[in-house]
Amino acid sequence: MFLFLVLGIGAFFFSLVFTPICRNIFRRFGLLDRPNADRKSHKQPIPRVGGVSLVLSLAATYGVTFFFSQGEAFIAPALALALKILPGTVLIFVVGMLDDLISMRPWQKLMGQLAAAGLAYWFGVRVIGAVGIAADSWLSLPLTLFWLVLCTNAFNLIDGVDGLATGVALFGTLTILVSAIMQENTSLMVMTLPLVGFMLGFLRYNFNPATVFLGDSGSLLLGFVLGCFGVMWGQKSATILGMTAPLMAVFVPLLDVGLSVSRRFLRGQPIFGADRGHIHHRLLDRGLTPRRAVLVLYGVCSLGAVISLVQVTARQQYSGIIVLLFCGAAWIGVQHLGYQEFNLASRMLLAGSFQRMLNMQLELRKFEQSLSSATTMAECSRVVTEACQTFGFTGLRLSSRHHVFRTDVSGTESEERWTIRIPLPDGGHVNLMRSFDLPEQSLFLMPLVAILRTKLPEKLEAIAAEDEKQLQIAAKFKESIVKEKKSRSVASH
Repeated sequence: MFLFLVLGIGAFFFSLVFTPICRNIFRRFGLLDRPNADRKSHKQPIPRVGGVSLVLSLAATYGVTFFFSQGEAFIAPALALALKILPGTVLIFVVGMLDDLISMRPWQKLMGQLAAAGLAYWFGVRVIGAVGIAADSWLSLPLTLFWLVLCTNAFNLIDGVDGLATGVALFGTLTILVSAIMQENTSLMVMTLPLVGFMLGFLRYNFNPATVFLGDSGSLLLGFVLGCFGVMWGQKSATILGMTAPLMAVFVPLLDVGLSVSRRFLRGQPIFGADRGHIHHRLLDRGLTPRRAVLVLYGVCSLGAVISLVQVTARQQYSGIIVLLFCGAAWIGVQHLGYQEFNLASRMLLAGSFQRMLNMQLELRKFEQSLSSATTMAECSRVVTEACQTFGFTGLRLSSRHHVFRTDVSGTESEERWTIRIPLPDGGHVNLMRSFDLPEQSLFLMPLVAILRTKLPEKLEAIAAEDEKQLQIAAKFKESIVKEKKSRSVASH
């Protein structure tokens, strides 16, 4: 018991000591996170020392603990467990420090994270199953890489408000620590206790108003280490659902990264880009102060921690029900955050808008291909007329240097219609008419206009040139026949 107290209290003490020392050193050398008006709410430049302080505090804590624990039976298994994650941890810390100092590109950070996850897998940190299904040896590697990279980036992305990432990581680590105590997993207890002590001390300087930040070296390191702890917890879990308990313990950052990727995909934005759509940004936009937003998320994390522990201790037949209720509650929470992207996407799917858009895109490609294949003015007019009918236009007027065409699909010009006029490069134009009572399908309009403005004049020019060439050939052939007749007439005389 004494050594466990040394682990927790020692890490807390070293965190309180090393954090302000690192803060002052970073401030002296100008290694600061400077505010901007877009996404960062702090007013003054603040040092990003979390990773350095974490490494120094843990190293000092374990050094003191191992000095006093010689001969203790639990030291060897704990040391073996620590060595499993040490190589990947060192690499992920280096990646984070490089990003803090020189701002690495997203793909460079991702490659470093994959390499660190690969090292962890190589040394024995492996996801052996999920949702009750054992993972084959070939599947264990991608599952492990995905889980560790997901956790690493989740804590990095959520580190946007004072004390948020540190507090969320604290709740996740406490959950794993309690589970280790319940499972009598001494090695995992030795690994998690110092991390809890460090974060309690670090929050003294990181909570609002913060004087230090985690930085990428700190947030990436915390996410990676917690991901490794989650795998170790899942391997020892007695529940059939395995990795679901670690997932629920850190579900807030995982949910945030999932929402971020989904939102950016739906909006066609870069997946690794930055925006103000994270969960904490949504709470701030609803009028909460930074401190209150963090406290709200702390409460949500504590609820997730309790549910994950209940799920571990519940009977097998109740575990699935708990997970389903948890997912339902998470979905209700997401709805209250007001993400319009998901609401609109679901409405479009339910209303059939997605199918209509897909059909319109296919019709646009068909129209473009048919227009390219047309070889005569008659074929070109037919293709344009069919497109006019397909896209709901009731009339068309085409006037170009080589062709004048007019059609009324509706059969009458008396109905009330609106018109769009498309100027052509040769000085001509295309007028498209459409009834007001037809359903609006504006998503196809600009691609259709682009085809009519660029492809149609090119096709008309090509057909006219080919017709002119054929006329010249016919004229030359006729002229040669006339000359031949004249020569024959002269010869006969």
